[in-house]
Amino acid sequence: MDFSSFSFDPRIMSNIALSGYETPTPIQEKTIPAILEGRDVLGLAQTGTGKTAAFALPILQRLMGGERCVRRALVISPTRELAEQTHQAFETLGKNTGFRSMSIFGGVTAKSQIKTLKGVMPEIIVACPGRLLDLMGQGFVDLRSIEILVLDEADQMFDMGFLPSIKKIIAALPRAHQTLLFSATLPSEIRSLAKQFQQNPVRVEIGDSKPVETVSHYISSVSQGDKYEALRSVLGGINEGQTLIFTRTKHRAKKLALQLTNAGYNSTSLQGNLSQGQRDKAMSSFRSGRSKIMVATDIAARGIDITQISHVINFDIPDTPEAYTHRIGRTGRMLRKGIALTFVTPEDKQVLRAIERFIGAPIARMPLQAVGL
Repeated sequence: MDFSSFSFDPRIMSNIALSGYETPTPIQEKTIPAILEGRDVLGLAQTGTGKTAAFALPILQRLMGGERCVRRALVISPTRELAEQTHQAFETLGKNTGFRSMSIFGGVTAKSQIKTLKGVMPEIIVACPGRLLDLMGQGFVDLRSIEILVLDEADQMFDMGFLPSIKKIIAALPRAHQTLLFSATLPSEIRSLAKQFQQNPVRVEIGDSKPVETVSHYISSVSQGDKYEALRSVLGGINEGQTLIFTRTKHRAKKLALQLTNAGYNSTSLQGNLSQGQRDKAMSSFRSGRSKIMVATDIAARGIDITQISHVINFDIPDTPEAYTHRIGRTGRMLRKGIALTFVTPEDKQVLRAIERFIGAPIARMPLQAVGL
């Protein structure tokens, strides 16, 4: 199957080609037809599977036949970074169609967002829940014309405490609208959300809970006190791509990034104590490639979508199997090859067994010097 099978508008087809897409990924192949038919969709897929294009392309096509300068599609995202990336995807895939997209998020002044809302109305809004509710409360956003709602990374939004906000937003929508819900996992709260707000959804499940197949997984046994030197040994063998390192706490992320910088590595950190300006600076440095290494915590790293990430290193093993899948999903994106290495201390054995049960396969044990980095 190729993208011509979906009968997209020629302008959209041209943008697909310019974006470098050749054939649909499994999530795109299975969800695009259902969305084009106007069906509700419950999509279960890991990050890095082409999910954004899976809903952006059919949304653009569905909007082709209706009104302009009216809010018609709303995408709810858990983080500013994901909202910005999704907004840019709509801009790129919708080039020359005349459709406009805007992103709404907190952490920055609302003035420019309000100015955009007061101007020529964008048909597509990509928003984080908190700032969207603020602007709705001030009367700057009216959702009564929305035809399509996307809840992206729904499980992450639940983890971040956004579920009550999402329900308030949905209550402001017209009764008749299409709801697309995407999630990497399906906890009971997200199942309840889908049951409450979706009508006979088409369920699409890609890859179950297993990490993407293009990622090679390794674990290395190391004591807590030897982790830093082990990390430097591993980093010394990485000659290309960018590396994302996960720690369990904000303090350790900041400390480790400083240690690496002092040792001569181009590194930065992304953790919860940063201001929005500092966060933007760190993301810009990593995205542009000026920083080859980023040290991050789980929550701070949500929404990172950088295809150049070739290595993920779990300096600290994640607390849950689900978190392991989320972390590893930052590499091997869009079927590129990636390497994931987890440091395991003697105290981590129980968590490691839980991760291996969750993904349904043992992870290769390799001494540090033998890992093909």
